[in-house]
Amino acid sequence: MTLITSSRWTRATALLAVGAATVALSGCSILNSLTGGGQATRDDSGQVVEGNDNTDVFTLQVGDCLNDATASETVETIPTVPCSEPHDSEIYASIIMSGDTYPGQDAVIAEADAACLDAFAGFIGTSYAESAYYYSYYFPTEGSWSNGDREILCTVYDEAGQVTGSLQNIGR
Repeated sequence: MTLITSSRWTRATALLAVGAATVALSGCSILNSLTGGGQATRDDSGQVVEGNDNTDVFTLQVGDCLNDATASETVETIPTVPCSEPHDSEIYASIIMSGDTYPGQDAVIAEADAACLDAFAGFIGTSYAESAYYYSYYFPTEGSWSNGDREILCTVYDEAGQVTGSLQNIGR
Protein backbone atom coordinates (compact mmCIF):
# COMPACT_ATOMS: atom_id res chain seq x y z
CA MET A 1 0.00 0.00 0.00
CA THR A 2 1.07 3.58 -0.56
CA LEU A 3 0.28 6.68 1.50
CA ILE A 4 -0.57 10.13 0.10
CA THR A 5 -0.74 13.14 2.42
CA SER A 6 -1.93 16.69 1.98
CA SER A 7 -0.52 19.78 3.66
CA ARG A 8 -1.76 23.30 4.30
CA TRP A 9 0.05 24.83 1.31
CA THR A 10 -1.14 22.12 -1.08
CA ARG A 11 -4.77 22.16 0.08
CA ALA A 12 -6.00 24.30 -2.84
CA THR A 13 -3.93 22.30 -5.30
CA ALA A 14 -5.23 19.03 -3.89
CA LEU A 15 -8.77 20.19 -4.52
CA LEU A 16 -7.97 20.86 -8.17
CA ALA A 17 -5.68 17.97 -8.99
CA VAL A 18 -3.92 14.99 -7.56
CA GLY A 19 -0.92 16.43 -5.83
CA ALA A 20 0.95 15.63 -2.66
CA ALA A 21 3.94 13.68 -1.49
CA THR A 22 3.99 9.92 -2.03
CA VAL A 23 5.46 7.57 0.53
CA ALA A 24 5.74 3.96 -0.54
CA LEU A 25 3.98 1.59 1.81
CA SER A 26 3.44 -2.02 0.96
CA GLY A 27 3.14 -5.28 2.73
CA CYS A 28 2.35 -8.91 2.49
CA SER A 29 0.20 -10.77 4.99
CA ILE A 30 2.43 -13.83 4.76
CA LEU A 31 5.53 -11.77 5.52
CA ASN A 32 3.75 -10.08 8.41
CA SER A 33 3.07 -13.38 10.10
CA LEU A 34 6.77 -14.23 9.77
CA THR A 35 8.03 -10.84 10.98
CA GLY A 36 5.83 -10.31 14.03
CA GLY A 37 2.98 -8.44 12.41
CA GLY A 38 -0.36 -9.01 14.02
CA GLN A 39 -3.63 -7.54 15.01
CA ALA A 40 -4.75 -5.12 17.65
CA THR A 41 -7.14 -6.41 20.31
CA ARG A 42 -10.71 -5.41 19.43
CA ASP A 43 -13.98 -5.37 21.36
CA ASP A 44 -17.23 -6.90 20.09
CA SER A 45 -17.97 -3.79 18.01
CA GLY A 46 -14.58 -4.01 16.29
CA GLN A 47 -12.99 -1.01 18.02
CA VAL A 48 -9.35 -1.28 19.07
CA VAL A 49 -9.14 -1.65 22.86
CA GLU A 50 -5.46 -2.59 23.01
CA GLY A 51 -3.06 -1.30 20.40
CA ASN A 52 -0.30 -3.15 18.65
CA ASP A 53 2.94 -1.56 17.44
CA ASN A 54 3.05 -4.09 14.60
CA THR A 55 -0.51 -4.28 13.28
CA ASP A 56 -0.62 -5.98 9.88
CA VAL A 57 -1.61 -3.29 7.34
CA PHE A 58 -4.14 -5.71 5.85
CA THR A 59 -6.08 -5.95 9.13
CA LEU A 60 -6.70 -2.18 9.41
CA GLN A 61 -10.31 -1.03 9.22
CA VAL A 62 -12.47 2.08 9.35
CA GLY A 63 -12.40 3.56 12.84
CA ASP A 64 -8.84 2.47 13.63
CA CYS A 65 -6.52 5.09 15.08
CA LEU A 66 -2.91 4.96 13.95
CA ASN A 67 0.49 6.27 14.98
CA ASP A 68 1.80 6.41 11.43
CA ALA A 69 3.37 9.89 11.21
CA THR A 70 6.84 8.40 10.80
CA ALA A 71 5.77 5.73 8.29
CA SER A 72 7.93 5.82 5.20
CA GLU A 73 9.24 3.62 2.45
CA THR A 74 8.11 0.01 2.59
CA VAL A 75 6.12 -1.07 5.63
CA GLU A 76 4.30 -4.22 6.53
CA THR A 77 2.91 -3.06 9.87
CA ILE A 78 1.46 0.13 11.37
CA PRO A 79 1.14 1.01 15.07
CA THR A 80 -2.50 1.09 16.19
CA VAL A 81 -3.92 2.48 19.44
CA PRO A 82 -7.36 2.93 20.96
CA CYS A 83 -8.76 6.27 19.73
CA SER A 84 -8.98 7.45 23.35
CA GLU A 85 -5.15 7.57 23.38
CA PRO A 86 -3.06 10.16 21.51
CA HIS A 87 -2.67 9.20 17.84
CA ASP A 88 -1.56 10.62 14.50
CA SER A 89 -4.45 9.64 12.25
CA GLU A 90 -7.80 7.84 12.03
CA ILE A 91 -9.15 5.71 9.19
CA TYR A 92 -12.46 7.23 8.06
CA ALA A 93 -13.31 5.42 4.82
CA SER A 94 -12.60 2.22 2.90
CA ILE A 95 -13.01 2.09 -0.86
CA ILE A 96 -12.67 -1.19 -2.76
CA MET A 97 -11.33 -0.78 -6.28
CA SER A 98 -12.55 -3.05 -9.05
CA GLY A 99 -10.72 -4.84 -11.81
CA ASP A 100 -8.35 -7.72 -12.26
CA THR A 101 -5.50 -5.80 -13.86
CA TYR A 102 -3.53 -3.21 -11.89
CA PRO A 103 -4.57 0.11 -13.46
CA GLY A 104 -1.26 1.85 -12.75
CA GLN A 105 -0.23 4.08 -9.88
CA ASP A 106 -1.56 7.30 -11.45
CA ALA A 107 -5.05 5.81 -11.89
CA VAL A 108 -5.03 4.39 -8.36
CA ILE A 109 -3.96 7.75 -6.93
CA ALA A 110 -6.65 9.59 -8.90
CA GLU A 111 -9.35 7.24 -7.60
CA ALA A 112 -8.04 7.37 -4.03
CA ASP A 113 -7.79 11.16 -4.01
CA ALA A 114 -11.30 11.65 -5.39
CA ALA A 115 -12.90 9.02 -3.14
CA CYS A 116 -11.20 10.23 0.06
CA LEU A 117 -12.03 13.85 -0.70
CA ASP A 118 -15.68 12.87 -1.35
CA ALA A 119 -15.90 10.96 1.95
CA PHE A 120 -14.15 13.64 4.04
CA ALA A 121 -17.09 16.01 4.71
CA GLY A 122 -19.42 13.16 5.63
CA PHE A 123 -16.99 12.00 8.32
CA ILE A 124 -15.70 15.34 9.65
CA GLY A 125 -18.95 17.27 9.32
CA THR A 126 -17.57 20.11 7.19
CA SER A 127 -15.96 20.43 3.78
CA TYR A 128 -12.26 19.76 3.32
CA ALA A 129 -11.69 23.37 2.22
CA GLU A 130 -13.17 24.64 5.51
CA SER A 131 -11.68 21.98 7.78
CA ALA A 132 -8.75 22.30 10.16
CA TYR A 133 -7.82 18.70 9.31
CA TYR A 134 -6.11 16.96 6.41
CA TYR A 135 -6.51 13.64 4.71
CA SER A 136 -4.17 10.95 3.49
CA TYR A 137 -4.74 7.53 2.07
CA TYR A 138 -3.20 4.12 1.77
CA PHE A 139 -3.70 2.44 -1.57
CA PRO A 140 -2.68 -0.79 -3.32
CA THR A 141 0.71 -1.09 -4.97
CA GLU A 142 1.21 -3.26 -8.01
CA GLY A 143 2.67 -5.96 -5.75
CA SER A 144 -0.18 -5.93 -3.21
CA TRP A 145 -2.72 -5.80 -6.09
CA SER A 146 -1.33 -9.08 -7.43
CA ASN A 147 -2.07 -10.58 -3.99
CA GLY A 148 -5.71 -9.42 -4.13
CA ASP A 149 -5.41 -6.02 -2.41
CA ARG A 150 -7.99 -3.58 -3.83
CA GLU A 151 -8.60 -1.45 -0.72
CA ILE A 152 -8.02 2.28 -0.38
CA LEU A 153 -8.00 3.42 3.27
CA CYS A 154 -8.64 7.13 3.84
CA THR A 155 -7.14 8.69 6.97
CA VAL A 156 -7.68 12.07 8.61
CA TYR A 157 -5.04 13.84 10.68
CA ASP A 158 -4.21 17.10 12.43
CA GLU A 159 -0.98 18.54 11.04
CA ALA A 160 -0.41 20.46 14.30
CA GLY A 161 -0.02 17.38 16.44
CA GLN A 162 -1.53 14.26 17.91
CA VAL A 163 -5.26 13.81 18.33
CA THR A 164 -7.09 12.22 21.24
CA GLY A 165 -10.54 10.81 20.51
CA SER A 166 -12.30 10.32 17.22
CA LEU A 167 -12.58 13.14 14.69
CA GLN A 168 -15.94 11.84 13.44
CA ASN A 169 -18.46 14.71 13.25
CA ILE A 170 -15.95 17.15 14.78
CA GLY A 171 -17.35 19.88 12.49
CA ARG A 172 -14.13 21.81 11.95
